[in-house]
Amino acid sequence: MNKPILLFKILLTVFTFTACGQNSKKTQKTKPTVKQNQIAGSTFKTGAEQTELYLPLLKGKRVGMVVNPTSVIGKTTTVDSLLKRGVKIVKIFGPEHGFRGNASAGVHVSNEIDTKTGIKVVSLYGKQSTPSKENLADIDVMIFDIQDVGVRFYTYINTLQRVMEACAANGKEVMIFDRPNPNGFVIDGPILDPKYQSGVGIQPIPAAHGLTVGEYAHMLNGEGWLKGKLKCKITVIKNANYNHDMPYELPVSPSPNLNTPQSILLYPSICLFEGVYINHGRGTKSPFTILGAPYYKGIYDFSFTPTGIKGMAETPIFKDEICYGIDLRNYDTSIFRKTRQINIQWMIALYQKSPKKETFFDSKLSNQMLPIEKLIGVGNFRQQIMAGKSEAEIRASWEPGLSKYKEMRKKYLLYP
Repeated sequence: MNKPILLFKILLTVFTFTACGQNSKKTQKTKPTVKQNQIAGSTFKTGAEQTELYLPLLKGKRVGMVVNPTSVIGKTTTVDSLLKRGVKIVKIFGPEHGFRGNASAGVHVSNEIDTKTGIKVVSLYGKQSTPSKENLADIDVMIFDIQDVGVRFYTYINTLQRVMEACAANGKEVMIFDRPNPNGFVIDGPILDPKYQSGVGIQPIPAAHGLTVGEYAHMLNGEGWLKGKLKCKITVIKNANYNHDMPYELPVSPSPNLNTPQSILLYPSICLFEGVYINHGRGTKSPFTILGAPYYKGIYDFSFTPTGIKGMAETPIFKDEICYGIDLRNYDTSIFRKTRQINIQWMIALYQKSPKKETFFDSKLSNQMLPIEKLIGVGNFRQQIMAGKSEAEIRASWEPGLSKYKEMRKKYLLYP
């Protein structure tokens, strides 16, 4: 064999081995999430990223935007991105935690002028929860671009409803930049009883609703749930190459206390503890991933001490006290994907082991608590836990409402 041919074969072998080795390493490092914007060989895009679909629709229009820190295109805020593209943004509306996301949960947010853009920011979490006629007077179209986490008691879908109602009443269009629901594979919990409507639950949907914001907007219209049964003109810029079963790791924390992928997946289960005299990680760097109270000393070994953390939790339950309980920071959240259910076993276990059962659900003990009925959405859950009902018995009481909802939900799905 002559030397040039031999050399070519050697080089070809080396190249093939090296390339296969690189692909193998790349496969090992890739996590099953769409954070990398690749799904099964197809390019995933959020609604906001598909500027070619909506920029022509915004040309020459005065735009209002309901946004927060999750409103991004790549690493740039949607507001800044659209301003650079010549979109005329005349007003910004901020939900809970504010436009820049620096307000703690439940803290009222004031109107202001955004220092970076000079645009007026109207707070929708404080004295005013709905855009007024005056707020909308100089707006032609309202963009709603906020990351949700798929849970009834996460307040951004309530903001969406109020924005749709105000726009419908004043003849304004709403454009929704859809984003994935990181808990979209879970449809579980009791249907909200109208008796327990509140700021953490308005419509008859389960605790984990299994919808994107765009799908929920269609449900609000289709079920006649807007005030006065108004219909809002909506345009949903859909996610590209997305389905509800896809794992999705958010590029930006959706709120100060949902600061890890773990906390987001645990949230549908752990947020119920806002109706229990237990600290659920507020006042620590691990909110919604740990549970405990001082009175579990000697019962649980794991401990933590909540403190005041500005922008997250200034006055958490059991501030500066050692709490003992359960550490879920390494809990296998893939279990949720298998069961497609929220976890109520932690609630059952912590009640059964509590030496202070009489105060377990007493929301008068802390202004950081809500009545458990407002969170779970029904009136018998407290009694079921106290009576020692099994998980199966509690779940049975959620029917037939939950099954009816699942069937109704199908009408509004934009994705598989």
